[in-house]
Amino acid sequence: MDEDQQAFLEALLGTATPSGYETAGQRVWIDYVSEYADEVRTDDYGNAVAVLEGDADTEIALAGHGDEIGFIVRDITDDGFLRIERIGGSDSTVSRGQQVTIHTADGVVDGVVGQTAIHLRDPDDDSVPDVSEQHVDIGAEDGDEASDLVDRGDPITFDQTISELQNGLLSARGMDNRIGIWAAAECLRRAAERGTEATVYAVSTVQEEIGVQGAKMVGFDLDPDAAVVVDVTHATDQPDSPGNKSNGIALGDGPVVARGSANHPVLVDAVRESAGAEDIDVQLQATGIRTGTDADAFYTSRGGIPSLNVGLPNRYMHTPVEVIDQADLDALADLLAGFAERAPSFAPFSVDI
Repeated sequence: MDEDQQAFLEALLGTATPSGYETAGQRVWIDYVSEYADEVRTDDYGNAVAVLEGDADTEIALAGHGDEIGFIVRDITDDGFLRIERIGGSDSTVSRGQQVTIHTADGVVDGVVGQTAIHLRDPDDDSVPDVSEQHVDIGAEDGDEASDLVDRGDPITFDQTISELQNGLLSARGMDNRIGIWAAAECLRRAAERGTEATVYAVSTVQEEIGVQGAKMVGFDLDPDAAVVVDVTHATDQPDSPGNKSNGIALGDGPVVARGSANHPVLVDAVRESAGAEDIDVQLQATGIRTGTDADAFYTSRGGIPSLNVGLPNRYMHTPVEVIDQADLDALADLLAGFAERAPSFAPFSVDI
């Protein structure tokens, strides 16, 4: 990963894009990918598609989702505190005691999610209040002052820094799924360098965290021959992972190819074969019911789009301290570009019955 690619990743991670409020992050993504694309277009909800035109008949989409989880201002109390609700799968066990940013029409307002001091809590009560019972303190004296600063419906994100850990690991909020749109953009750039013959669509969807909504729109609109969805997946190589949730996936062991459910077997074989040709180690993951990603929307769009979920190992998902291995991420972009280059040789993507 060179300096420009690193700066692009950090720009994505540093831009707040809670579901339904993705515009700022989509602009960062478009600014980067426009240099390498033949065309970039957006739809009415902000899904972004960068096109690399090829000479072959094969069209493939490489998609990540640009939104992140967060919170939203539900109400403002008479004494100036903010009541909140979730945007997506935000975790009530990690929200209390955190610094947050409220994104208003007039700019950002800093706040903290209140947490009663340990000295004042009942030592026999370890329960965690739901997000709807938690509050944000912005320092307002009363409800009128708070209402001058914040509106109901303003989104909230954790105020979190990017941290470089040892051995090339990187921690930040929103790895889910900045890494996916980074990899889609980088795939397009690397595919352009390789002179791929397939038409490649790099896609940054919106509103994945609240029901894969953007992918439903894009899948219908593009109707590609195949779609590879790039998202994070759970790395269970840390001490607190429950034994019955172990999946054998570890940081540093390479990208993850999912098998089962939405994942088309021809695409599974194609990406695994491309990994071998590129000398890239990949891990396998079982998804017996659903992937929980945009692949679940793409594969049922129109008459059915052959789809595959390729994941990046991620520790501590849906917390402010998600952790990835940067070597895995760089290998993921190379894997996608290698598949894009070979895609015409695997088409058509259909099972042999």
